[in-house]
Amino acid sequence: MKFQYFDVDKRTLSEDISALFPDFGKEEVLAVMSPHDDDAIIGAGYAMLAAQKAGAEVYVVIFCRGDAGYSTIAEKETIEQVRMEETYDCYARMGIDKEHILRLNFPDFSAIGNCGWQKATGEPGEMPVLLRFLREKKVTRVMVPNHYHEHIDHVAAHIMSTFDVPQAGDSALVDYGTPHTVKSTLEYSVWADFDPENALVHARPSNLRANRILAVSAAVEEKIADAIGAYVSQAEIIKGLVLSRTERKTATGVFVEPYIAFDCRPKIDFSPYKKWVEDATR
Repeated sequence: MKFQYFDVDKRTLSEDISALFPDFGKEEVLAVMSPHDDDAIIGAGYAMLAAQKAGAEVYVVIFCRGDAGYSTIAEKETIEQVRMEETYDCYARMGIDKEHILRLNFPDFSAIGNCGWQKATGEPGEMPVLLRFLREKKVTRVMVPNHYHEHIDHVAAHIMSTFDVPQAGDSALVDYGTPHTVKSTLEYSVWADFDPENALVHARPSNLRANRILAVSAAVEEKIADAIGAYVSQAEIIKGLVLSRTERKTATGVFVEPYIAFDCRPKIDFSPYKKWVEDATR
């Protein structure tokens, strides 16, 4: 299996995974935040395989329990158990065992009500569980779902992940694990295009919204397709997504998966503001 890494802003090609995960080293742990059980494999499958090949330990965090994923009334009562078994099968085909899958079990279309440390009801939100997970597993890299016009659960998982990740390295709530800093974060898409903000800020064309691209050989796509095939119960629901995977193929025969590398907690740069004030008061 072949992996090539592109930095869109720098216009560079590398076969070193550090182009995707900067300063990639030993004892790397990747956590892919998946709104629903099949989102991680569909949107971040190439990166998961690439990280494994480079020696990383890979976890999948599934936010919703899949209770809305039935295509016939007869499936309604059993869909959650069926999907759970399919999930273990899917990721086992990727070399990820069930001990590397964390399930938060939020109801479908309702994850957003669980954001934060405490819900409006006074019950714990998602943050205590996610914070402890990030620290105890010593997660070094995180992939979060696209929040832009995809699904309300994708928005929720993006918010939870993006704001919890920086907290993992903060010297607070130390009874929830020893603080551990996540080195870098990537955003992946399942079906919708990304927010144009990153492209506009970096003066890229608005239709070139990702700033990283992973190009892979056909063998990688075949492995991902096989893993997705484990979701028999979801075949009707995701058939459009499965068919659209052919659109990933380039004229040269490789397949692409785009991402946005971003900082969850960007520091403000005062330089342009100081310069503006200095120029305005001359």
